[in-house]
Amino acid sequence: MKAVRRYDILDTPPDGTFDRVAAMAARLFDVPVASVTIVDSDRIWFKAIHGLDGVAQIGRDPGLCGSAILRDDALVIPDTLTDPIACTNPLVTGPLGVRFYAAAPITTMDGHRLGTVNILDTKPRLITEADTETLADLAAMVLDALELRLSGLRLLREEQERRKIQEEARAQAERDTEAITAFASALQRTLLPPALPVVPGLELACHYQTDSPRDVGGDFYDVFPLGGQRWAFFVGDVCGKGAEAAAVTSLARYTLREAAQHHDDPTAVLHALNSALLLDPSIGSRYCTCVFGTLQPSPGGGFTVTVAMGGHPPAFHVQHPEGGAAGVVVEGIRPRGGMLVGALEGARFASHTFHLAPGHGLLLYTDGLTEARMPDGTMLGEEGAAAFLTTRSAPDAGRLIEDTITLLTSLPAGAGDDVALLALSVPPAPAAEQTGTASTARTPAAATPVDGAARTGQEH
Repeated sequence: MKAVRRYDILDTPPDGTFDRVAAMAARLFDVPVASVTIVDSDRIWFKAIHGLDGVAQIGRDPGLCGSAILRDDALVIPDTLTDPIACTNPLVTGPLGVRFYAAAPITTMDGHRLGTVNILDTKPRLITEADTETLADLAAMVLDALELRLSGLRLLREEQERRKIQEEARAQAERDTEAITAFASALQRTLLPPALPVVPGLELACHYQTDSPRDVGGDFYDVFPLGGQRWAFFVGDVCGKGAEAAAVTSLARYTLREAAQHHDDPTAVLHALNSALLLDPSIGSRYCTCVFGTLQPSPGGGFTVTVAMGGHPPAFHVQHPEGGAAGVVVEGIRPRGGMLVGALEGARFASHTFHLAPGHGLLLYTDGLTEARMPDGTMLGEEGAAAFLTTRSAPDAGRLIEDTITLLTSLPAGAGDDVALLALSVPPAPAAEQTGTASTARTPAAATPVDGAARTGQEH
């Protein structure tokens, strides 16, 4: 019975292979009925039957199939009425009136008999030894078909199991990806300010995008008060990605904030960050680029800006051209001598002071912008980014961010790296003020978000 279950053949639909064996047996022996049967624990089930319609199974009564399954060789009953066991079988005593019966067992390679190939006639007859060998060959053909079918079932089950494992692995990978993306997004948010502050007389806007939602980027920025109407801002880029870069980013951001409370000189702040990165053994060989600046309101309007550079791309000072010409003028601000932060103990940093007048803007960015690829495969570069901005309109913070995003999205591969953008601008003086009439300074209202990323005022 275990061997029968192994072949998983019981109660399966008709199969042409077994039907042909039954038909061949009937034709070879010139009998009206032939069948291929599988013997179950309480029944004899017909896998194929020729010459007898409407019969699917019979009981395991002795005399015919029930007796043949017990033998290693073929069973031949020339006249069932003279056989003391077969004469009481329902196939003999019933309407079919079987008088001749012969069967060969279907025997597996390990010696288990599964069923029989049977030939039946309604009149007594004799068959030769060669006929019994032919019947045994038919039974062997049935076993071959069962083995092929079993091999196919095993392959099918193995394929189904393989696909199941693949689907489970794919589903797990998708869950892992979602979890990693959610973790990276949550971690990234902790490395960026939750909102840009309101700075009287100044407009602010920002944009941040990572190259992959599953990686934590190393770009960072912030704007914060220093007291006495002074403000500080910075943009930086830690080499690498992932958890290690995030650790450096966190250390850099909070070191800059703390150092700015103790040093008025922006270069001193970068020196403090350089020392912190070199002293922390967990940082290893990681370094960063950074631009750190301070803002001080100017008596005549606008702000006095001092920026210190540590290996960072130049900031873009954007203003309207003289004479009312179209477009804007873009001046790159990069003091000479600014080295990478955290790479060398004796690193030198340089600063530059300039006036951010009413109607002027300042754009700071990470190298994901300048290293973006043009359609011809070349990098955009600082010159390309500056040239693009000169063709745009007003140098206010929101428009600077919006125009830069437009530039990135117009490139075939986008940025191809993390990008952090921070823009500052001083609103133009009102017309009354320009003609000599007194006017009060204003704090700009929050602007409309740009692609859900750039915002001014209290939004971020």
